[in-house]
Amino acid sequence: MIDAKHNITVTKTSDSKVNTIDFNNIPLGRAFTDHMFVCDYNNGQWNNPRVEPLAAIPTHPAAMALHYGQAIFEGMKATRDEKGAPILFRPKKNAERLNFSAQRMGMPDFPETLFVEGLKELVDVERDWIPPQEGSALYLRPFMYADEPFIGMRAATSYKFMIIASPAGPFFSKRIKLYAEKKYIRAAEGGTGEAKAAGNYAAAIRPTEIAKAKGYDQVLWLDAYEHKYIQEVGTMNIFFKIDGKFITPKLDGAILNGITRMSVLELLKDKGYEVTERAITIDEIKKASEEGTLEEAFGTGTAVGIAYIQEIGYGDETIHVSDESPVGLEINNTLNDLKAGKIEDKFNWLLKVKN
Repeated sequence: MIDAKHNITVTKTSDSKVNTIDFNNIPLGRAFTDHMFVCDYNNGQWNNPRVEPLAAIPTHPAAMALHYGQAIFEGMKATRDEKGAPILFRPKKNAERLNFSAQRMGMPDFPETLFVEGLKELVDVERDWIPPQEGSALYLRPFMYADEPFIGMRAATSYKFMIIASPAGPFFSKRIKLYAEKKYIRAAEGGTGEAKAAGNYAAAIRPTEIAKAKGYDQVLWLDAYEHKYIQEVGTMNIFFKIDGKFITPKLDGAILNGITRMSVLELLKDKGYEVTERAITIDEIKKASEEGTLEEAFGTGTAVGIAYIQEIGYGDETIHVSDESPVGLEINNTLNDLKAGKIEDKFNWLLKVKN
């Protein structure tokens, strides 16, 4: 049984590979740090939280996650302040969302205090892996999966919760183009779209490859019923500025409640912009573009930060969005400065990792 202090054990590797990484040229998603956080769920309890050297996981071929898809994850980043101290951005929100996903997928909650403490322990051990370059960070991937060996349709009784880490540079270095998907769907109300479930992303792979083959960067998902209401983008939520006001699709049970999304909502309002969460149709965006009132659009997400949108492909048409994103740039700079400790954390979003 895990007590109030969690008793996280730490076993360090004797052969760190951090000196083999060129932080100016980080291979996206392929470089991993020396350690991982692991915790086991058996007999109705989470046990044995630990930081240990990164290694392959022994997995039974009947592990239920492989057959029935009980797998969820989070995405977050660790940065450094100007004094070199590692910083986490709103980790409690990620802990809350992980448990929201777990409940939707029939999985056990993970203690939120242990989630945060596990992150802190891992980041403290891996602090040398945090890239110093502006816009770069240590990407953190907490995830949970069913590891019980059983062939049968029910919730598993044993799980693993883990956190791995990967140094990451800026995701997009240019303005991006989206393709509005009219055939495939990402999610429907009542499904798993608002959970960060692994299967949601598996279903998006084929449509994303099709969009990239057409010359686009990501898919702009439309609703499952009429294929006209905008939901979100492949790896991010989306904001539009029309006639001086911002709008973003409202959370409707099929849209992920992004941590960056909720932060950008607060920042925009704090900077005096009017922001509305409501249903938005692709035809409304097309009309605003034609009338010259579509001023800018950007995506928001942990991996991408703020991604500035150039245009949207819709069938055989091209919807021009903008050539500049002044507010998106302002918000991006604010987030980067905040995560680097350059400006006051008046929202109390940051958690410093101490020795």
